[in-house]
Amino acid sequence: MFKRLPYGNSNFGKVIEENFCYIDKTRYIELLENESNSYQFFIRPRKFGKSLFFSTLLHYYDLNRAGDFEKLFGNLYIGKNPTPRKNSYMVMRFNFSGINTASEDDFKVSFFQNVQDTVLLFIESYSNLIPNADDLIQKINEEKRGINALRVAYGAAESAGIKIYVLIDEYDHFANDLIAMGSQLGDGVYRRVTRANGLVRDFYETLKIGTSDVLDRIFITGISPVMLDDLTSGFNIAANLSLKLAYNEMMGFTQEEVDAMMKATGVNPEHIIVDMAMYYDGYLFHEDGKRRVYNPSMVLYFFNQVLDEKKPPKNIIDDNLKTDYGRIQRLVQNEENREQLLAVAKENGIASNIISKFSIDRMEDTEYFISLLFYMGLLTIDKFEKGRTLLKIPNYSIQTIYWEYIERLTRDVNERVVFNLINLNDAIVDLAYRGNLVSYVDYVSQNVFSRLSNRDLVRFDEKYIKIMLLNELFQSRLYVPVSEMEVENGYIDIWLERSPLLPDIRYEWAWEVKYLKKEDEGQLPAKKEEALAQLEKYRRSDRFKDRTDVRYAALLFTGKDHYEIAEL
Repeated sequence: MFKRLPYGNSNFGKVIEENFCYIDKTRYIELLENESNSYQFFIRPRKFGKSLFFSTLLHYYDLNRAGDFEKLFGNLYIGKNPTPRKNSYMVMRFNFSGINTASEDDFKVSFFQNVQDTVLLFIESYSNLIPNADDLIQKINEEKRGINALRVAYGAAESAGIKIYVLIDEYDHFANDLIAMGSQLGDGVYRRVTRANGLVRDFYETLKIGTSDVLDRIFITGISPVMLDDLTSGFNIAANLSLKLAYNEMMGFTQEEVDAMMKATGVNPEHIIVDMAMYYDGYLFHEDGKRRVYNPSMVLYFFNQVLDEKKPPKNIIDDNLKTDYGRIQRLVQNEENREQLLAVAKENGIASNIISKFSIDRMEDTEYFISLLFYMGLLTIDKFEKGRTLLKIPNYSIQTIYWEYIERLTRDVNERVVFNLINLNDAIVDLAYRGNLVSYVDYVSQNVFSRLSNRDLVRFDEKYIKIMLLNELFQSRLYVPVSEMEVENGYIDIWLERSPLLPDIRYEWAWEVKYLKKEDEGQLPAKKEEALAQLEKYRRSDRFKDRTDVRYAALLFTGKDHYEIAEL
C-alpha cells in the first residue's frame, strides 16, 4: 500500500498518523539538542520545509504529547535514538505570518494581539499543570497585556516547575512586508519597531529575560537575516546555524530522498518525462556540502500532478513559488542593485561573500543585496575559489524568475514596449511546427528591441538580447529554452528543446547570438562566419549527429532595430 503524498501538509502529527510519506529529518533534532547554544536561529528560502520541521519539533518536545511518542516517532531515527529532553517542555509557538502591516497602528495592534493570543493558548494548553490557569487567562484578557503577557507565562511555568521551549516561525514575515512597502509605509516604521523601545525589540528583550530561569530553548525560523543586526542589542543570545555544514541537508530533499519518496508514494518513473534535477535541484548552503538539495515544495507540486494525471503538470514551474514581483522591485530601487540583478541573470551567477546578518541600512550595499538573493533562494553556492564564494542560479525554475523580472522591468520603464500574446504565440508556432524563424525574431525586434529607451540601450548586448529572447519563448510553453547549454564542442547560446508535453513539435533549435553597435556593422560578415562555424561544430557533435529535427541559426543584431538571420 502506497503512502499519501504530503503536498501542502505541514502538520507532522497528521503526516504520520494519516499515512503520508515523511522524509525522516529527525536526526537533526539530536544535532540541535547537542549544540552548545540552546537558543538557535535557522533560515531557508520560502517553501523549503521549515513549517513541517517546526511542527516536528513541537510534537517531539511537547510534554502533552508524551503518550503519542511511540506512535509518532517509533519508526523514525529519533524514535530509535531518543534524546534526554524529549516530551519535557511546555512549548510556546509563535507564527508571525499573519501580522497586519497595512499601517503602523494596525501593525502595533496586530503584533500585540498575536503575542497575547499565543500566551493565552499556551496557558490554556497546559492548564492541567498550571495553578490558577483560568484566573491567569481572565487577567490577561481584562488587562490586555500584549507583550507583557509573556511575563505571566514565565510565572505560570515557574509555578508548575516546568521549562519552556519557544518556537518562532516566520519571524521575519512582517519585517519583509514592511520593507517591501517602502515609501508606502516608510522604512521609518521598520526602524521604530525593531530598534530601542520599539515593540518588536521589546518582544525579543522580554524573551531574553525569560532565558535567565524558565525559558530553556528557542528555535527561530524565517527566510532572511534582515532583523538580526537590528535586534542585536536586544537579543544577542541566539546562534545562527543557517550556514553551518552539519545542517546543509536539514531542509530540502537530496536525490536519494526524492527517489525514496517516488517509491513510497507510487510515482511511476515512466511518467517523469522531464529532467527534475534541472528544474528543482541545485541548492547548496555550505561550500563543503556533499550533496545538493531539491526545493521540496517544487518536488511535491510535481509529484502531485503526476499521481493525479499520470503526466507532468502543464506548467512545470509552480507559479506559487515565484518571488513576489513587488518585493524584488523594492530591493532594486537603486540603480546599482538593478545592475547587479541584471549581471546575475546574464552570467547565471556572481562572486560574492555571504553576509550572515545585516540591517535595513545596508540593503543597498552590493554584497548585502547579493546575500539577500542567496537567502531568498534566488542564488545558491556553486563553489569556493580564490578566497571568494561563487554563487549561481540554482535551477531552471529560478532562472525563469530572473528572465520574467527583467522583462517586466523593461516593460515598466518602457511604455512603448508592447506585448501581443496572439501574435507572439503565432510566431512561436511558426518556429516550432513550420521551421519559420523570421516571424519570431521580427516580433521581438519590432515590439521590444526597437522600442527600448536610451537607459536600456546602455546595457544592450548579446546577453541582454538572449534574456529577452529566452523569456518570450518561455512564456509560450512550447519550448524549454536553455541558455548556454553545454555540448562537447562548446556552449550553445540558446537551445530550444521541445516541451516534453508536446512531442509533436517538429523542430528544435540551436541559436548563436551576435550583437554589433551601429558603428561596427562593417564587422558583420566576420561575425556571421564565426557564428556559422560554431553552429557547424554543434551539428557534428555526437548529440546532434544524424538528427533531422534540429535547426541551426545565427541571429545577428546591429543596433537595436536591425537584424539578420543565417541558417546552416
